[in-house]
Amino acid sequence: MWNAIFTTLRDEFADLNDPVQFTRVAVRLLVATALGAIVGYERERHGKTAGLRTHMLVALGVALVIVSAEQSGITPADMTRVLQGLFAGIGFLGAGAILKLDDQERVKGLTTAASIWATAAIAAAAGLGREATAVFATVLTYAILALLLKLERRLARVALPESGTTAQRSDG
Repeated sequence: MWNAIFTTLRDEFADLNDPVQFTRVAVRLLVATALGAIVGYERERHGKTAGLRTHMLVALGVALVIVSAEQSGITPADMTRVLQGLFAGIGFLGAGAILKLDDQERVKGLTTAASIWATAAIAAAAGLGREATAVFATVLTYAILALLLKLERRLARVALPESGTTAQRSDG
């Protein structure tokens, strides 16, 4: 009986017994998590509710689902369905970050929701073994979030003195 239990446990944990497979899985999960951390750090720096840990967990979760699906020998058609399901779920997570503040057109959280969605896409690329693409997409995402925010603020300051009003931007 104990031999059967030991054999079953060994078989259950045998998905990473090959050093090549272990390295591939470790690199994909670590890269996805690190890239999610970069995007999450930028959101955390600006005091957003979905920050470092949220983006890291989204990235790890997406990459893990993809890596696990690949390990199970999933067909390309089935991988398409996995990706569809992942991004539908990420859409709901992003929707939870969006708030309508009042009866006017002020909405908060759209940028955070978009950063969660972008992080999921970056993690999907890493999970599929497209690490260079994921890194490049992270650089673009960071630039959009950090650098374009500075440009938006500078343009708003230039436009405001003429109207004498203050801009209220609540994209979050």
